[in-house]
Amino acid sequence: MKVTLRIWRQPGPEADGGFEEHDVDGINEEMSFLEMMDILNDRLVEGGGEPIEFESDCREGICGTCNLVIDGVPHGPQLGTATCQLHMRKFSDGARITVEPWRAAGFPMIKDLIVDRTHLDDIVAAGGYISVNTGSAPDANLMPVAKSVADTAFDAAACIGCGACVAACPNGAAHLFTAAKVAHLNLLPQGQPERYRRVEAMVEEMDQWFGSCTNHGECETACPQSISIDFIAMMNRDYVKSKFKNRRLLSQTN
Repeated sequence: MKVTLRIWRQPGPEADGGFEEHDVDGINEEMSFLEMMDILNDRLVEGGGEPIEFESDCREGICGTCNLVIDGVPHGPQLGTATCQLHMRKFSDGARITVEPWRAAGFPMIKDLIVDRTHLDDIVAAGGYISVNTGSAPDANLMPVAKSVADTAFDAAACIGCGACVAACPNGAAHLFTAAKVAHLNLLPQGQPERYRRVEAMVEEMDQWFGSCTNHGECETACPQSISIDFIAMMNRDYVKSKFKNRRLLSQTN
């Protein structure tokens, strides 16, 4: 099969960018989208050109590195899938495909299709730690967790931190990412001692870099793990509670 790629090229953060067109033929429909990009880069290098910069790592849909907007959709037209798991069979022969980087104020441009997602790491770092008992291994039943709670925590922990939710949001909000990272700790017994300090710190770190959530729901649709926006409601509830509980604790220690 043959496709025409309309790809965003930008030499650096301060440079002007624009689209380039490349015809890529001889593509097997069973190739992943990134394998097709590799072939294009090989041909560019062979012709003396500069390869297109994009990120990838595990190529198994679990690392969150492959951040591409394909035909206006983060990760492409196949929902619940990261870019590396998107196959060329999802496109018709002769298709014209537009490829762009994540576009959000919280993701500064680096080069071509690569953006800086460090602010997502800043949000996680603001969450701090959990309190656990160290020493010998505890008995398996020492700290029982209801199955429904464990399942919900695992659903939140499925977030791979790719940033598709931010790229899809008209406001450039990171609420789904932050809510998932908050929930998978705050739901479990080990996360309770720092629960309200954690949610306040993470939300306020998020607010420094990203926009506000207005419940468009685009984040849930774009998420390769299909994480529910219900987690945003849970985070908002805990954040409101934190404003009372944390101030009360502060007044008691003064």
